[in-house]
Amino acid sequence: MNRIIPMILAVALFMEQMDSTVIATALPTIATDLSVSPITLKLALTAYMVALAMFIPISGWMADKFGAKKIFRVAILIFVIGSICCAISSTLLEFVVSRFLQGIGGSMMTPVGRLVLLRTSKRSELVSAMALFTIPALVGPLTGPPIGGFITTYFSWHWIFIINVPIGVLGIVLTTIFLPEIAPTQPPKLDWKGFVLTSISAAGIVFGLSVIGLPALPPVIGIAATAAGVIATVLYIRHARQHPAPILNLRIFQDQAFARQSAAARCSASRPVPFPS
Repeated sequence: MNRIIPMILAVALFMEQMDSTVIATALPTIATDLSVSPITLKLALTAYMVALAMFIPISGWMADKFGAKKIFRVAILIFVIGSICCAISSTLLEFVVSRFLQGIGGSMMTPVGRLVLLRTSKRSELVSAMALFTIPALVGPLTGPPIGGFITTYFSWHWIFIINVPIGVLGIVLTTIFLPEIAPTQPPKLDWKGFVLTSISAAGIVFGLSVIGLPALPPVIGIAATAAGVIATVLYIRHARQHPAPILNLRIFQDQAFARQSAAARCSASRPVPFPS
């Protein structure tokens, strides 16, 4: 089995997974430097999750339209730019916007990387390739907090984000050299209405539930955002039933094979992933 491709994709996944948790232990230090409370700075964590929720649905369409390899490289580049912006942020607003930009890159790295793996691996080697690709998803969240604490204690919190730059540049170079070209296809016209509704739905619910208990914003904002997300969810369900090619096809949940696979994935999420021989 060619292990180079899944390992390159795994590095990007590790960077994205680790970065989502690495700032957890550094929040007090970053908050002090930005002159805000650590609880208020949780808006940055929320902004990252909101970006993931908004742009993951469109990542598959973009990969089909413009080519998975190209979109994967663009995703890493956006993530690196967001990391640089986080490192040079001097206000809460700048930091939150930078984390949102990071989330846009992260939202495309994981699903597009999985798509590249599926289209470049033989069926007989897919299980081993997926194991190599999935290991960082388990290791990244575990290593994030201790690495963040170590960097913050002995260096500066800015290095938490600067360290992503050489990793990202290396990922772009290796992707350009080793990943095969995947020809774009002709996907259906983008479901813009569905994209807007799913974005409002995901962003509203994630943002609303996250900020209801935060002192940085009035609770009414969180309640209103959550309500808007729920309404957008209902509207999207109605829209998806009528659209010939919705951005999120809810009919897939009627597929028994998909349902069994999803249940198996949830059951195995807590089990160690065997390293392929």
